[in-house]
Amino acid sequence: MARVGVLIDDMFEDSEYVKPAKAFKDAGHGLVNIGVKMGAVTGAKTGVKVEIDKTASEVRPDDFDAIFIPGGYSPDRLRSNDEVVNFVKQFGATDKPIFFICHGAQLLITAGLLKGRRVTGWKSIIQDIKNAGAEYADQEVVVDRNFVSSRSPADIPAFTKDSLIKLKKISV
Repeated sequence: MARVGVLIDDMFEDSEYVKPAKAFKDAGHGLVNIGVKMGAVTGAKTGVKVEIDKTASEVRPDDFDAIFIPGGYSPDRLRSNDEVVNFVKQFGATDKPIFFICHGAQLLITAGLLKGRRVTGWKSIIQDIKNAGAEYADQEVVVDRNFVSSRSPADIPAFTKDSLIKLKKISV
């Protein structure tokens, strides 16, 4: 089964982590929560706690089959950390799956990975996505080669379904 690195920090959107993470685990995939520092991070809405397994300085793209970036304020916090951004840049060069929802695109914008891609995201970052050279699509889920993106918690079922399809293909 696939090993998925989850890039997460405080103020993540609780449901955008909890629901896909449960679906990935239920399908037999392993998750490694990657953060800026060890300890627990807290969700923005319900206060869900997620324990960080590894820091960004401890991981390499070869450690994972895919990465997952939940939304909320977490991606904005993560993109101010050079080690996280460098990891995402390096991972982006592998063409392995990258799953992101809501504000998750912010981390990919900072890593310079959106140019020429077709993605979606939360409405407040539509212009940021376009400014990064991507085509914005107002759809519940957009699959562009190795990217799977969605706009909001309402899109989680479609996001999870298409992410699991990508994970199944790399687990065979």
